[in-house]
Amino acid sequence: MRAPPAYRKHKSTGQAVVTLSNQDIYLGVHGTAESRREYDRLLAQWLLQGRQLPARGGMTIDELIVQYFPHAQRYYVKDGEQTSEVDCTRYALRALRKMHGSTPAAKFGPLALKAVREMFIARNLTRNTINGYIGRIKRMFRWATENELVDPKVYHGLQAVAGLRAGRSQARESTPVRPVPERLVDAVRPHVPPAVWAIIELQRLTGMRSGEAVIMRACDIEMTGAIWLYHPATHKTAHHGHTRTVDLGPRSQQTIHPFLTGDPQAFLFGPRKGRGVRGGVHYRHKKHGGFSGRTIGERYTTG
Repeated sequence: MRAPPAYRKHKSTGQAVVTLSNQDIYLGVHGTAESRREYDRLLAQWLLQGRQLPARGGMTIDELIVQYFPHAQRYYVKDGEQTSEVDCTRYALRALRKMHGSTPAAKFGPLALKAVREMFIARNLTRNTINGYIGRIKRMFRWATENELVDPKVYHGLQAVAGLRAGRSQARESTPVRPVPERLVDAVRPHVPPAVWAIIELQRLTGMRSGEAVIMRACDIEMTGAIWLYHPATHKTAHHGHTRTVDLGPRSQQTIHPFLTGDPQAFLFGPRKGRGVRGGVHYRHKKHGGFSGRTIGERYTTG
């Protein structure tokens, strides 16, 4: 007679795990009495049902993710393009699915969420990154509660899991981002087009984000006073209903002036005036003869 599946340790998370019917089931922290009892309970059920897992009740985590992720792809959109939040959500839910994909969503509680967090810590992610991923998992359950896919008590239970605090967890702290030395910024100038250098200079002079600089248009700038006022058409906190104004002093005005045209709706900084561009298409001589062309956008992107 075959020996029952073993109680073993999942090295990267420190969790106890058992494989039943080709599914890894996590039991809690390895070596604890609670994880041993859970192993005994699941194994007994599995053997009584002819080496089959007990019938599950309700939607599983896998099934919930399948419903939620398309919503995230539609919701996290700015200017017609998905934001980086979509990829962050994908990573968080991929880790959740790996550990608890077969778990009924109604049975997913604070200890299960903390187990996912331990896996992130074991991957040497920074504390702030881990808190962000755990927050995204909670957000999925909030959405599921709002749409009556899970009992509200599930989400309320997950809210009890507090974020990791600095100096009070084993999670790695992130390294503070420091200013780039001026000499390294200046060294870039000979290697970029004038429009790109203007974008760099404006960020250095005003502290504006690159996403705000690349979308500058004359119609978004008040040029009546000694200090010009730039109102970005879109910005990072626009979805919170906040307004944004960037002051443009004499040096910033001098940087912008060569790019002002008669069209107030046109983007100031675009690559279409570069060498080899004709009719919005960039033509490059191919190594083995002929030319290849690719369409050039009306403005630079943050990339």
